[in-house]
Amino acid sequence: MIQPPMIQPPMIQPPMLIDPSTFRATLGRFASGITVITARDADGRDVGMTVSAFSSLSLDPPLVLICIDNGASVAPVLEHCELFGINVLSDEQEPISRRFAEKEVDRFEGVAYHRGQHGIALLDGALAQMECRVHARYPAGDHTILVGAVEGTAVHEGHPLVYYRGGYGRLDR
Repeated sequence: MIQPPMIQPPMIQPPMLIDPSTFRATLGRFASGITVITARDADGRDVGMTVSAFSSLSLDPPLVLICIDNGASVAPVLEHCELFGINVLSDEQEPISRRFAEKEVDRFEGVAYHRGQHGIALLDGALAQMECRVHARYPAGDHTILVGAVEGTAVHEGHPLVYYRGGYGRLDR
């Protein structure tokens, strides 16, 4: 009787040390859509920021997640808010993405938006909008993973704004 060859288990390698610039370049090879996250601070002022680290998480119940840099200007608001909005940007909204990525600027000045069912600012012209209630927060390195239970959505026609290798692109379909 012929014996099957012995399969050796893989050797467990010690963790590799990856320098931040190499890691950033590696992650930059993943194309992602662009979102603007919106919320209200404790005084009722609108806040928002550009976020490319967004993902669907669950269909039942409907959950999504975003990853927020702990040093971001909006991080303290997102650390305590109950509600937030997610706006999936269209390819015509690159200037809005850039504006919401800037520091020390009134990000909403000159930007058209309307209020959702919970009073959160939702950007006009976005491909999709979601209103979320915070489901969970998880610390993860220098970021916080914010899981949102989606309570309302709207979708619109258009093409997505894409981020790839540090720049914007478009995806025509």
